[in-house]
Amino acid sequence: MEKRKIQPPFLKRGDKVGIVSPAWNIEESKLHEAVCFLENWGLKAVTGKNAAKQSGPFAGSDNERLSDLQIMTDDPDIKAVIFSRGGYGLLRIIDKIDFSPLNLYPKWYVGFSDITCILNWLNEVCGVMSIHAEMPLNYRNAEKTPETFETLRKALFGELETIEWEGKVFRAGKAAGEMTGGNLSLVFSLIGTRGESETAGKILFLEDIGEYFYHIDRMLISLKLAGKLKNLSALVIGGMNEMNETKEPWGKSVEDIVMEAVGEYDYPVVFDFPAGHINDNRAFYFGRNAELTCKEKSVQLRFIM
Repeated sequence: MEKRKIQPPFLKRGDKVGIVSPAWNIEESKLHEAVCFLENWGLKAVTGKNAAKQSGPFAGSDNERLSDLQIMTDDPDIKAVIFSRGGYGLLRIIDKIDFSPLNLYPKWYVGFSDITCILNWLNEVCGVMSIHAEMPLNYRNAEKTPETFETLRKALFGELETIEWEGKVFRAGKAAGEMTGGNLSLVFSLIGTRGESETAGKILFLEDIGEYFYHIDRMLISLKLAGKLKNLSALVIGGMNEMNETKEPWGKSVEDIVMEAVGEYDYPVVFDFPAGHINDNRAFYFGRNAELTCKEKSVQLRFIM
């Protein structure tokens, strides 16, 4: 039986959190906005030394980004590490991070998109829960729904219990299991690494943005060939937006592509989960057990101990 993941302590007012930029660069003004945003929740927010640096598309060199992340990981007073934004870059340094301090002082790591890399690494290598949620790049984005930020606050403070939404349901029913997955491109990229998702008996969540339809098909078929889609408890699809056609149209929707890949299996498959590169990007726990209840169009995801 798989060992249960470590749940870091939930935050309380006055706790200290750190903001780092392990991938693409971000404007310093966005970091300042994020500090103010988090302080409004009663938290003390600090930014990494190199969080606003720039080296090409990256927030500093690999060593500078790694240094910030390691300092926040080592500091027992930092109760959560929040990633400023996604973009490629974390994959370049993920295997160099020493996560051993989490054995004594586990903490929450928060992000999504390319941050899927570290969420899965924490899940599979370290056995520590994390939070899939919106990042500082968009903390002042007026197009984001109130639920985007309220679920983040609730997740950090231990108040997030359920997420309900209306969406397309294929094979209604109930399922239970640990939440895993993330950005499809990154889940695909981690195959063969220590951070590869173990999916059997779990609720697999997938989202992506700006891919070609045939790329989505190729990545799902690769996951299927790797045995990652066979024994799921359920499959939950979030935002799959801004998909692109090639010169020769693929001629199938994302729903069609997904159902072709998993049509032979009997677990629930649901779409339109409010998470990913969409305005309604709600927070939820990775590595924590949940119960999924799927009716004709209404779906509920309830987190359990």
